[in-house]
Amino acid sequence: MGDALASPGSRLDLARQLIVRSRALILDVDGTLAETEEVHRRAFNTAFVRANLDWCWDRVVYKDLLRVAGGKERIRAFDRLIGGASVLSDAEVAELHRIKTTIYADLIASGGCPLRPGVKELLTAASTRGQRLAIATTTSRGNIDALLASALGKDWADRFAAIVAADEVPKKKPAPDVYLEVLFRLNLSASECLAIEDSGIGLVAASRAGIPVLISRSAYFREDNFSHALFVTDDLTEVTGI
Repeated sequence: MGDALASPGSRLDLARQLIVRSRALILDVDGTLAETEEVHRRAFNTAFVRANLDWCWDRVVYKDLLRVAGGKERIRAFDRLIGGASVLSDAEVAELHRIKTTIYADLIASGGCPLRPGVKELLTAASTRGQRLAIATTTSRGNIDALLASALGKDWADRFAAIVAADEVPKKKPAPDVYLEVLFRLNLSASECLAIEDSGIGLVAASRAGIPVLISRSAYFREDNFSHALFVTDDLTEVTGI
């Protein structure tokens, strides 16, 4: 984490300073803002039933599939992995993912996934300081809207100066594309920003864009390698001081 010789206290102080001094905070969504992955897993499994597929992703299988960025890509990866008699067409994958996305939105709307501790306070404090907020994620716009409309209200997008989702760039994380696009839209340099992520894949993506990274470790990615992160925490309240 940052300087190997730095004490935990000094790293925490540095993280707090960067949160306050950065011109923009760039946030991942799934796992970072909320522990959404279990809701995603439930939605996938329900979609499989509705599509008459004999598939079921338990936590172990889903944890492995999370190494593949993007929902449609995970469906395709699993289809190839099991080596069934027939491979799903691109249209079938897209339709299956559409069903899953609708189910996910319904689960979120029913109150199935609150924001993680410290997230709402972080966003409010940033706005009070006049900092810009942005989103860089591999999830879809529909999934972002489902989560944040439920948690922050229908005008949630007004809080963010830039929102870049997976389907708006050529390559998904760990490629840096979403972060580079956010920097372009914000018209800021990487050193002026701080990325907040929850996974090793996200850490690599932001680091490749040159952005310092704070990790808020989530349930599915706790064992990832975060040695190149500025700071690693299990609870954002630790670094916000709120």
